[in-house]
Amino acid sequence: MNAQRTRWWEYALAIILGLLAGIGIAVIESHMTVSLTGAPWPVPVIMVIIAFIVLYCAWQVHRYATTEPRKRVGMKRIDPQRAVYTLVFAKTLAIAGALLLGWYGGEIIMTLGHLDATYYRSIAIQCAFAAAASLFDMIIGIVSEGLCQLPPTEGPEHPKMKERRQQQGDRIAGAAGTAVRSAQSCLGSGCGTRTIASCTIAATSVPSCR
Repeated sequence: MNAQRTRWWEYALAIILGLLAGIGIAVIESHMTVSLTGAPWPVPVIMVIIAFIVLYCAWQVHRYATTEPRKRVGMKRIDPQRAVYTLVFAKTLAIAGALLLGWYGGEIIMTLGHLDATYYRSIAIQCAFAAAASLFDMIIGIVSEGLCQLPPTEGPEHPKMKERRQQQGDRIAGAAGTAVRSAQSCLGSGCGTRTIASCTIAATSVPSCR
């Protein structure tokens, strides 16, 4: 598919927004005497599993699209709608991973001054694992999005088709020029009563008029 790739600054912006949100929520919780909740241990595991599912779907789309039609016998057909959904999931995974990376990073920053306390140290460790899983999601999302960027169909506007037409035109022009020169040489060497057309036909079939 020819959808536009997510730009690098969009990931950077998502990380910054997540960071500011994480710090802001942590500050609000501290003023409201509400303790930070961190990230339960199953959360990073679920995030990693989702990333592998999206990566597998993107790999299936990429493999099917880059395989020649005559070699797709026995392969499960990937319809365009599924390919579009996979691309959307990949983009969403990457942006969500960037946001969560900033979010958990902000919470880690807010716990740095309280690491001597067991509770905050536990929260920091949980957020560190969640941040690592978020970074993994972002990377896998970017890779999956790249796998969904399928090569364009070799239609009339494809560079390969344009190159082939150019090569064919060059060969035709070269053959026509050779035929004309051979016909002129044939006439100049005295071919009797042969017409230009007969000499041209002879020039394209045999080296000389003899």
